[in-house]
Amino acid sequence: MKVSRSFIFLCAAAALVLSIATAVAQTPRGNDTTSLAARVQRLEDIEEIQTLLLNYGSLLDSRDLVGYSKLFAKDGEWVGGFGSAKGPEEILAFMQKNLGTGPNRNHSFHILSNFKIEVKGDNATAWSRWTFIAPGADGKPAISQAGRYDDILVREDGKWKFQRRTASNDIPAAP
Repeated sequence: MKVSRSFIFLCAAAALVLSIATAVAQTPRGNDTTSLAARVQRLEDIEEIQTLLLNYGSLLDSRDLVGYSKLFAKDGEWVGGFGSAKGPEEILAFMQKNLGTGPNRNHSFHILSNFKIEVKGDNATAWSRWTFIAPGADGKPAISQAGRYDDILVREDGKWKFQRRTASNDIPAAP
């Protein structure tokens, strides 16, 4: 059976493309010598941590303080302008004392942004911005406060949790 030059060329080109694609997939990026699986895991971890950061704001704004407190590790700590608390149970009681146990009647909410996340195995750090919006004197939305979060995170029982969340005000509440 006679094989055409075109077919041989096509097979050789396909083999070359496949070998280049395999080499690229296995080539470390920059100084990173981790495997493709490790790089994918890192991206999945970053996505899970972003979800944790967003769930924090969502649960806080909806006043689901039970769900909110479960975002913290067993010995997790919240530190902010009105004090600190350690462990989910203490954080729950602390937030109930400071925010109440009813719904968010004034319809205030947080805008969370500028996530910077660094993952190292089962530990991570994050930095982000927050802006608190509340009705102004005229009832229209107004920036009430703004600041940043500095986070230490840990993977606990397969889920990312806050080990320590520090909330700092950069623009304090108006008098």
